[in-house]
Amino acid sequence: MSDGFPLCLASQSPRRLELLASIGVTPALVCAADIDERPLPHEAPAAYVLRMALGKAQAVVEQHPHCWVLGGDTAIALDDHIYGKPANKAEFDAMFARFSQRWHSVFSAVTLLRAGQPPRSMWVESRVRFAHIDAAQRDAYWATGEPCDKAGGYAIQGKGAAFIERLEGSYSAVVGLPLFETVRLLDDAGIRYWQ
Repeated sequence: MSDGFPLCLASQSPRRLELLASIGVTPALVCAADIDERPLPHEAPAAYVLRMALGKAQAVVEQHPHCWVLGGDTAIALDDHIYGKPANKAEFDAMFARFSQRWHSVFSAVTLLRAGQPPRSMWVESRVRFAHIDAAQRDAYWATGEPCDKAGGYAIQGKGAAFIERLEGSYSAVVGLPLFETVRLLDDAGIRYWQ
């Protein structure tokens, strides 16, 4: 990698691994970061994802100070409210009723950190517009199981793509890792990609 320091991904998300692989990056280590992911009261979505990406990287760099650690986070926001993973069908239904025929924002942040160095962080906002979603479509989508562990209750790279009428911004950021920004951070640290 860079200066003999391997890269560690502070996430066990298969989507983030796939996105890194698409630019030729295979982390030497993959470590889940155990941090409190609840938004603070009145926390802006951009501030939230930046705090989460940094917090994940910091948690992992403490365990692996010999690594560059890449942390990332993605959040869905509508009307200044951050939507996490739906806890149940009722929460999912309420969420998707709000998203139907509207634009919402997807905030995605990435942090690259090494022990003893200041963190490098970037974030991006993308906008997604859903088509009309009726109750039968919500029921059918929920039954697939896909919404259960996804922020905002959908996966743009999965079955949830059927609802997306338009996207403005970064597709990879909506999936879970803003690749353009990630490459800028890797470049800055001298970490190679396209391997």
